[in-house]
Amino acid sequence: MAEPEIKRDIETQHGQQIASRRGRLNRFTLAVALLASTTSILLGYDIGVMSGAALYIKEYFKLTSIQQEILIGSLNVCSLIGSLASGKTSDWIGRRYTIILAAITFLIGALLMGLAPSFGFLMAGRVVAGIGVGYSLMIAPVYTAEISPAATRGLLGSFPEVFITFGILLGYVFNYILSDLPENINWRIMLGVAAIPSTIIILGVLVMPESPRWLVMKGRRVEAKEVLVKTSEGGVEEAEYRLQLLLASSTSSDENFQGQGVWKDLFLRPTPAVQRILIAAIGINFFMQASGNDAVIYYTPEVFRSAGIHKRKQLVLVTVIMGIFKTLFVLLSALYLDRFGRRPLLLLGASGMVVSLTGLGLGSIYLHRSVEKPVWAIALCVVAVCADVSFFSIGLGPITWVYSSEIFPMRLRAQGTSIAVSVNRLVSGAVSMSFLSIAEKITFAGVFFVLAGITTLGVVFLSVFA
Repeated sequence: MAEPEIKRDIETQHGQQIASRRGRLNRFTLAVALLASTTSILLGYDIGVMSGAALYIKEYFKLTSIQQEILIGSLNVCSLIGSLASGKTSDWIGRRYTIILAAITFLIGALLMGLAPSFGFLMAGRVVAGIGVGYSLMIAPVYTAEISPAATRGLLGSFPEVFITFGILLGYVFNYILSDLPENINWRIMLGVAAIPSTIIILGVLVMPESPRWLVMKGRRVEAKEVLVKTSEGGVEEAEYRLQLLLASSTSSDENFQGQGVWKDLFLRPTPAVQRILIAAIGINFFMQASGNDAVIYYTPEVFRSAGIHKRKQLVLVTVIMGIFKTLFVLLSALYLDRFGRRPLLLLGASGMVVSLTGLGLGSIYLHRSVEKPVWAIALCVVAVCADVSFFSIGLGPITWVYSSEIFPMRLRAQGTSIAVSVNRLVSGAVSMSFLSIAEKITFAGVFFVLAGITTLGVVFLSVFA
């Protein structure tokens, strides 16, 4: 019997009864899920801090727009390396040590960026940090999904996006605080301070348990049950139920369960169910980044500079306001994700982004054609940007990570998620590295209308596959 069918039988016979009795949040599970998801703060901080630091780096190194795009987008492109390698790596050394590897890699990259004497040196730091980001984006959702009971998996699985958003806000705040320092120092501190959370993560992960799924995969069933007892509010009974689910998934061939032959099952001989899962996971990750959220955040100062806001501190302040809205809405999504479900919030968030991006395009085209830059048009753009990132934080932001990590069967989860995250990173890099160049050809307004069109296609895709 196929793995999903085995799991479905067990859940139908016994799992729903346990889930109804044990829906409370286990404190230990909450703690380790929070700690694992903290790795995502590294990407968020970089997105937030680079939006402001780029203003000073561009002046310090006398960068062209293309060099600025390469600088910003290189981290996302290079994260592709980490996300592709993360599936095999996490199956080999375990989920916990993969988190440590991600933090160490980003730590080295942060130090290289903060101490960079040249643009080339700065780019080297971006490459190293990008690899670390790739590892962290894949492993945090996978670890959280594997250690969380089904009843609270939506809430806990949304933590990576919560921490990405918090990291973005943190980056904005540091930009604002450090903006008055000399311009040859402030951007170095902005980038180098990322070494601090990396160090905290490395030390914190040492006290985390290993993923019970990985322990079962390695034949360490006693240790797996011990972890399941700690992470189950229902104690031994719920732990035994969850262990049976893991063991049921291992009844497929040992070759597949050990991580061998998984690529064949994903791409060469996928069942119709696996094929649909793969399309859904890759599609949602594609539209998450093709909607342009990362680029909008990275280049918000450039957008509002063209809109008539020229003082750097005011530009940075706008990003802080945007970060506050984004953080509030991602917390709301995390709290209500399990209550309302994935699909309704995905469709609400994506539809709201279409309206927001259209409004941003209308405001931008008016400002582009206006000499006086009226306050109402600038206000419309600010509101539209805040609405865009808020709707993203309701739907595509947090739910993409939850969806990607829980949709795959257990034996395909690590590699399947790494493929989906790789698409995510590749599209994010492509959008980030072309945003300014395209805007120079068709204006910022044109870019926002294009993003609105792409997101509309995303709504259609989600209505069919989500």
